[in-house]
Amino acid sequence: MGSKLCRILEDINVLIAEMHDFGLRQTFLVSNQLRQTPPVSKECRQTDYVIIDPQEIASRSRHEDKNNIIDILPGEASNVDLAVVPIVGMGGLGKTTLAQLIYNEPEIQKHFPLQLWVCVSDTFDVDSVAKSIVEASHKKHGDTDKPSLERLQKQVSGQRYLLVLDDVWNRDVHKWERLKVCLRHGGMGSAVLTTTRDKQISEIMGPHRTYNLNVLKDNFIKEIIVDRAFSSENDKPPELVEMVGDIAKRCRGSPLAATALGSVLRTKTSVEEWKAVSSRSSICTEESGILPILKVSYNDFPAHMKQCFAFCAIFPKDYKINVEKLIQLWIANGFIPEQEEDSLETIGEHIFIELASRSFFLDIKEFKGDSDYCFRTTCKIHDLMHDIAMSFMGKECVAAIKEPSQIEWLSDNARHLFLSCEETEGILNNSLEKKSPAIQTLICDNPMRSSLKHLSKYSSLHALKLCIRDTKLFLLEPKYLHHLRYLDISNSSIKSLPEDISILYNLQTLDLSNCSALDRLPRKMKYMTSLCHLYTHGCLELKSMPPGFENLTKLQTLTVFVAGVPGPDCADVGELHDLKIGGQLELRQVENVEKVEAEVANLGNKKDLSQLTLTWSKVGDSKVLEKFEPHGGLQVLKIYSYGGECMGMLQKMVEIHLFCCERLRLLSGCSAIFTFPRLKVLTLEYLLGFEGWWEIDERQEKQTIFPVLEKLFISNCGKLVALPEAPLLQGPCGEDGYTLVHSAFPALKVLKIKNLESFQRWDAV
Repeated sequence: MGSKLCRILEDINVLIAEMHDFGLRQTFLVSNQLRQTPPVSKECRQTDYVIIDPQEIASRSRHEDKNNIIDILPGEASNVDLAVVPIVGMGGLGKTTLAQLIYNEPEIQKHFPLQLWVCVSDTFDVDSVAKSIVEASHKKHGDTDKPSLERLQKQVSGQRYLLVLDDVWNRDVHKWERLKVCLRHGGMGSAVLTTTRDKQISEIMGPHRTYNLNVLKDNFIKEIIVDRAFSSENDKPPELVEMVGDIAKRCRGSPLAATALGSVLRTKTSVEEWKAVSSRSSICTEESGILPILKVSYNDFPAHMKQCFAFCAIFPKDYKINVEKLIQLWIANGFIPEQEEDSLETIGEHIFIELASRSFFLDIKEFKGDSDYCFRTTCKIHDLMHDIAMSFMGKECVAAIKEPSQIEWLSDNARHLFLSCEETEGILNNSLEKKSPAIQTLICDNPMRSSLKHLSKYSSLHALKLCIRDTKLFLLEPKYLHHLRYLDISNSSIKSLPEDISILYNLQTLDLSNCSALDRLPRKMKYMTSLCHLYTHGCLELKSMPPGFENLTKLQTLTVFVAGVPGPDCADVGELHDLKIGGQLELRQVENVEKVEAEVANLGNKKDLSQLTLTWSKVGDSKVLEKFEPHGGLQVLKIYSYGGECMGMLQKMVEIHLFCCERLRLLSGCSAIFTFPRLKVLTLEYLLGFEGWWEIDERQEKQTIFPVLEKLFISNCGKLVALPEAPLLQGPCGEDGYTLVHSAFPALKVLKIKNLESFQRWDAV
């Protein structure tokens, strides 16, 4: 993947060069999340802004540094001893970003068959670091019961590897030497690249190869400030531009400081406001680093945004945060103020994007997995930003990733706990025996196998995440959880929820995803009228839903609805009619739905729904989709085991996936002129009756059926003879010339076809 990304970046650089030749403006986006700039906080200046990609800045400003270190690493190929190269520099200079550039360099990836990345941060427990290194490898071993150091030695034995230890703080020589003993079992030419702010640590780890990272040159710092401070090329008052140089000096060559100050200045419009920001910004020094400037950026936020970000101190450094869940945790704790015109979720998204635009959140990535509910956005927090959050939260946020001291770790001021250590339940039981903190958030990242005690001491909980391994254990009693607004017990082994969970009238989010043994929901769930988000994907044993769903009028998210055999104890799909469900929804066991055609059509017309999956338990007689006409906002349609012979009007779809529809012969029996103007992904699997494509008549001969299709996957369609006949199109040929070509898929990038027994030809040339 790293090699592919590098090739993509090379292509982008060529395009950028062409853009400059034509005088076009160069812009970069942090992620798809920020493509459309939403409204920012009302206290902030309402402008459009462009966000420079920090990787792009680093690739230009750190090009020489990158090449210098790359020359060192492969040059150690004949060195029997382990090569250790520390990168040392002040916080915010971009040490981690530089290490990422080196890590993803094609030359480095080719030279080191095994590449490993571990964020060390404050804790340098040798066994924990060794365990993290082993887990960083994609190779799976069946020796998980062996000590971590022994597993590490086996992992690297005989292989030439590159290991990055990011953000090292520990000065204990003996711990480093103990880890190094195992690392020396790697193949000849293996190397360790470390990043640290501490010169003494760099001298301990690699005294002869330490690379001191210098501050960025003024022109790069000014470029970052200008890009963050001004919304467009036409919005640069000369009197403000003149002040950029003085402000850049305060950043002392730190790109993170420049980003923070530039983002603050974006909300200011006058010279007086700029001077006020400048006067509050202490010049960075070796002692203070850039923390004073980051605090200026933090203090510029309104109170609720400060609270939202400071809460993130609950997560360990380098933790991958689920953005959707983070916003729900903000809401559960009451950090987001209500506004008449927007929902709390929408306001939370605006807060997140505003924080991200000021680099309080980094590494924003969107993921699409293989599951039916697969979309998620994740982010991380720069370690300096984490320090800012911790400085304001004090002891209110506690993150324990190894067994803490039973005396010191939990104070009476603790409000938000994150535990990912072994024996979590024992640690909590022992601590709460003598103390009674008013805990509002409890996130337990490790599975729990025994009961919690002192249950009444959890009565102040607003948000709770547990993973329960005992099938009959729930751990907490609902009667003590009246304030609970967020409950995540995903990936648990429970078979059922206690019936009295329905007394949680304030619960807004209930995540039951991937509880594979869960076979029923509470019968009186209809009384949980505050419920906004219900995640039930991955609950493979669910046979039906409890009645009364029409009472859950605030429900916005429902990932899976299981249509059971009609009866008094079973909800009908019709109960979803008036609910404003959005995002992704799967309807299972469609064969059990009464008035199937009307109810499915209603699901297709929900304006906030972007993806709909319809699943039949087995292929049977059905005509429900012959007149199916989904609304324009529904982009993705997935169909499993549909028993009809044709399917309705699907021209508005961006993605269509058809699986095991054995009787399907036609995608439409309607319009004579039939195209898919928006379709980008088409998947056809196990369509055993699918023989071919519609004929192109005279009126359609100049039209392309799939003008923007990028991905086509067809497998196990035994009767399919050919792909669609391609119309004759005009295509480029040489300078100012053209030719006529056949092309049914002019935008196609990926084609996968397999197990097509009758397939004979592809007419598209």
